[in-house]
This record gives sequence, C-alpha cells and structure tokens, in this order.
Amino acid sequence: MTTPAPATLHPARIHSAAIVEDGAQIGMNVEIGPFCHIGPNVKLGDNVQVMSHVVIQGNTTIGEGTIVFPNAVLGCAPQNIHYHGEDTELVIGRSCTIREGVTMHPGMPDAGGQTTVGDNSMFLAYSHVAHDCHVGSNVILSNNVMLAGHVTVGDRVIMGGGAAVHQFVRIGHHAFIGGLAAVNNDVIPYGMLNGNPGILMGLNIIGMQRSGFDKPSIHAVRRAFKAIFDPSTPIRENIARVREQTEMNAAVADIIAFIDAESDRALSSPARGQRG
Repeated sequence: MTTPAPATLHPARIHSAAIVEDGAQIGMNVEIGPFCHIGPNVKLGDNVQVMSHVVIQGNTTIGEGTIVFPNAVLGCAPQNIHYHGEDTELVIGRSCTIREGVTMHPGMPDAGGQTTVGDNSMFLAYSHVAHDCHVGSNVILSNNVMLAGHVTVGDRVIMGGGAAVHQFVRIGHHAFIGGLAAVNNDVIPYGMLNGNPGILMGLNIIGMQRSGFDKPSIHAVRRAFKAIFDPSTPIRENIARVREQTEMNAAVADIIAFIDAESDRALSSPARGQRG
C-alpha cells in the first residue's frame, strides 16, 4: 500500500490590513483575512482560516483546520462582573466551523479558568459560548443558541436555533434540544427536549441511529427511559429498579451515571414541574 504524501506546509498568509501582535503563535498554512486583530497570546494551529473582521484575544488556542467566519469575537473578557483581567483560557479544538458573529469567552479564575470546545463542532451565526463552558466534539449549535456560564455539553449534541441554556446545566451526549427551548435543568444523554420551560419529550432515536447504535441498544434505552420516568413512583426508586437488572446496557449505564452525578441543577423530565 502506498503511503500518501504529506500535505505541503507553507508559511501563514496574513493580509496587509490585518493586525497580528508580537507573541502570537501562527501555524503553517494559516490564512488571516483583512481587518482581523490577533492578540499577543493567541495560538493558531496549522491550516486555520480566519476570515475578515475577526477578533481573537486573550489566551486563546484554536486547533488545526478550524475555520472562523467574519465578525466572530473569540477570547475577549468574560461577561462577568467578577472578572478583573485574570490569566484564563479559551481552548477550541480541531476542524471546527465558527460562523459569523459567534462569541466565545475564556473561563473565570474561581472555576478552573478554562472554556473548552472539542473537535469537529459547528457554531452557527451569533451563537454564544460563555465562560467556563465545556462543549464536546461533533456538536452543532444553531443560530443564536446561548450557553450561559458553566454549561457542559456532551458529544454529538444538536441544539436548535435560539435555544437558551441556564448556567450550570449539563446536557448529556447525543441529546437534541429544540429551537427556542429554555433549558433550565439537566438533560440526560440521548434525551430530546423542547419548549419553554423545557420538557423532556422523548429520546433522540435518529441521532442514535446516525451514530451507529444497533436496535437492541436503542430498545434498551427506550425501556429504561420509560422505567426511569414512570410517574407513579419517584425517579430515584425507578433508577434503583433499573440498576438491579441482570444486564446493564452501556447506553443505559450512561444515563444512570449522568443522573447519579453531582449537579447544581434539577433533572429535566417529561412532566412539567417534575424534579429529579
């Protein structure tokens, strides 16, 4: 088998109308368009493309192959009255797409000091990632999605346009959040949430199928969902019964581990007002 030749690396192409401050670390094959401002502590990996009128400040790292569209603002000070210029970070993974007007902020010093975004994620126009958020890989935030501070978003989550997420909320992997949803409480892995206030409407079966889950796994998650959210008994009792099953499907185990984990928020459920 013939090994493909490695891609040729060239020095960065920086438009004469862009400002790249001394100290910025710019990888190979990087393109920086006109009227961009790249701060002195920014690190751009190889093959990053930054279109026109982009501002990247602070201790911001952007992984290889990420594309940033015009008017995005990345790494500027958090929108938090307690931030006083501390040395915190924004770390964005590889091969992400960051569309027009997106804003992402670094962390706060009292909460780990780091905002992170995984690989292969897409942030559509004017979506917002606040301080101390941790967003997974293969995530899609549609237009105008708003993540408040300290939000955790698992891998392969899709969020519809205009959805708003309360601070400290956790959204489990493979979840689907409907457009304009108000996400006030945690959303289980594979969950599908809609409405204002947000209600757990069922499971993201299509997302599971696209990710390669087989039918037995999907059926097991369906049965567990029905058992966990049986309204006749408290959720904690329902979980105990599910845990006692002789065979624990890995996907079901993920849901139970998510519910068992410590959280600052209640658990989204199918019943309005029901709490975990």
